[in-house]
Amino acid sequence: MQSLIRFVPLKIALLVWLLVAVTDHSFADGDGPPTLEIGASAPDFNLPGVDGKLYTLKSFATAKVLVIVFTCNHCPTAQAYEDRLKALTADYKGKGVAVVAISPNYPAAVSLDEMGYTDMGDSFAEMKLRSKDKKYNFPYLFDGETEKISRQYGPVATPHAFVFDAQRKLRYTGRLDGSEKPGSANAEDIRAALDAVLAGKPVAVAKTKTFGCSIKWMEKSDWAKKAPSIWAKEPVDLSLIGEDSLKALLANKTDKVRLINVWATWCGPCITELPEFVNMNRMYRNREFEFITLSADVPDKKDKALATLKRLQASSKNYLFNSTDKYKLIETLDPQWQGALPYTLLIEPGGKVVYRHQGSIDPAEMKRKIVEKIGRYY
Repeated sequence: MQSLIRFVPLKIALLVWLLVAVTDHSFADGDGPPTLEIGASAPDFNLPGVDGKLYTLKSFATAKVLVIVFTCNHCPTAQAYEDRLKALTADYKGKGVAVVAISPNYPAAVSLDEMGYTDMGDSFAEMKLRSKDKKYNFPYLFDGETEKISRQYGPVATPHAFVFDAQRKLRYTGRLDGSEKPGSANAEDIRAALDAVLAGKPVAVAKTKTFGCSIKWMEKSDWAKKAPSIWAKEPVDLSLIGEDSLKALLANKTDKVRLINVWATWCGPCITELPEFVNMNRMYRNREFEFITLSADVPDKKDKALATLKRLQASSKNYLFNSTDKYKLIETLDPQWQGALPYTLLIEPGGKVVYRHQGSIDPAEMKRKIVEKIGRYY
């Protein structure tokens, strides 16, 4: 955020912060379509699922109760409720309740700096991966291409649940429960609604507020489009670092998970993968995370290394080892390193190396390891 404020007027920066803060939590703010009213009929849909099937309301015709939850991949609140949604599906399946999840988000409206709690965006391809990773036991449908169906239901945030009776009339809309932290609640609000509908009784509290990430409607993609031009203006520096200072970096006496990538201007794979690290830095730098590049170029090639970093917009902390003795660099950085580039380390606070890799990284695996260390929830 500091870099953002440096390059745009303060009032604009504050407005941007409010609109697209990394946490992106939002109550109903009137800037989306109206939410379906209690008693309304469920709008029909024809949406693709991550399992390769197309789903409509008729796909759930035999269910006594239909639960539709608007959720997504990237939102920390949505991720905090994944296991509760799976448990709800398993517990009520035998009672005639069908659960289906729909992602309403337009993928291009999600900026990198809104993905600080995830390793995946909201594209259909990534939905398939998330469903597989978490072993979803409910259909996961994609509406992000047109958002036509989502606009008819009017979810406010992710997750937002809608409970329909056998006639597919809306009986409950709102949250799963009132406590986001995993393990602190068990979807009590929606369970109470389901129990009432199954028993043929009125739902005591038919409408609750939702708390979570705002829906990424198509018209909210302006920031995602503008962000790259702002990031391009961030300063890029390169400093020489000696053996003692490098040891201090490795000791990591901070509260941040530290990612160090060793590269060189003459290393083709290094240059190819550096943009992936730049993106990771933009994703996680507002959290307990720090990305550092360490150039293995000789000191008199500092200008060339800096030019490369500037071209790639690497506005992270950047260092170049101040010696031509590459074996000293290897032994100081990590005795387990055999010397080939690129080389990557992930270091916990206190200096414990939790990941080391010689050669090009798998970006998806790297992001997953980072987010598992810094956390997916609040």
